[in-house]
Amino acid sequence: MTCTVVVGGFYGDEGKGHIVSYLAVKDKPPITVRGGVGPNAGHKVVFQGRTYGLRMVPCGFVNPNSRLLIGPGVLVNPKVLLEEIRLTETENRIGIDKQCAIIEERHIEEEKKDTHLTTKIGTTKTGVGICQAERAHRKAKLAKEIPEISRYITDVPLEVNTAISRKEAVLVEGTQGTYISLYHGTYPFCTTKDVCASAICSDVGIGPTAVDDVVVVFKAFVTRVGEGPLENQLPTEELERRGWLEFGTVTSRPRRAAPFDFKLAKRAVMLNGATQAAVTKLDIMYTDCKGVRNFEKLSEVAKKFIREIETETGIPVTLIGTGPSVEETIDRRRP
Repeated sequence: MTCTVVVGGFYGDEGKGHIVSYLAVKDKPPITVRGGVGPNAGHKVVFQGRTYGLRMVPCGFVNPNSRLLIGPGVLVNPKVLLEEIRLTETENRIGIDKQCAIIEERHIEEEKKDTHLTTKIGTTKTGVGICQAERAHRKAKLAKEIPEISRYITDVPLEVNTAISRKEAVLVEGTQGTYISLYHGTYPFCTTKDVCASAICSDVGIGPTAVDDVVVVFKAFVTRVGEGPLENQLPTEELERRGWLEFGTVTSRPRRAAPFDFKLAKRAVMLNGATQAAVTKLDIMYTDCKGVRNFEKLSEVAKKFIREIETETGIPVTLIGTGPSVEETIDRRRP
């Protein structure tokens, strides 16, 4: 890998944390950089028996030699950031761009009072929408103005592009999912900005010609938190029967779910310019696949499902999650 961008192909919650952490361990990129909205997106990492729920620190922290960066397009909550730096013990290798806008407590309180956002849209109440609006009005504070995070301030686009020019690997971590993009999602039931691959690149200061691969992540079934349409949504009782009932990383709200949507997957590949796909939670769909690390050892029905995704989307499924931990991953990429 040189510059690889990882994005969500559905409504978020696809397992990007699993895929990013696997690539960080397997490929050992010197830099992992996070784009996306901000602390309204939670990424779950299960590594060496420990579970981490991260909203700011890149999931590449599992590689102890990776420099961890947060791009200027990302909103930062200093309290959340500092808590996660302590949790992951990454004080000496994390950098925040000086241009990141800062979420203040007043943003969170204002969002909680906004019934349009909290009731109709079903936001995470993390203040990102209010802060994003302030940034558009050029009123938000920037990271370079905040003393408590001053030691982490850096020029992220410069660091990232310097690494790329040296042919060093850079792993770009996207957040949310294609269909909650402000431009390409189910407006108004969406997040506060575009979160497709091109926007994630803009968030971290990478031009389109610098990208080598875009990995779009799909879960073996579709889930959604908050309000908004979800085609073929199954009732809670059926989700419990299938073992598909999940809860959001940030809000702990139950996720609605539906069977894998090939139409949405195909469009997500188009919108993101994806070159390969990852499929997570195959073990939830097919329990006999739990922990399998070789594609040929999957059940025939599971292999047929993966091949159908490849046929419908036109790109290879190169990474498959067969359990929650980083280690439970099938890697079908060419050496």
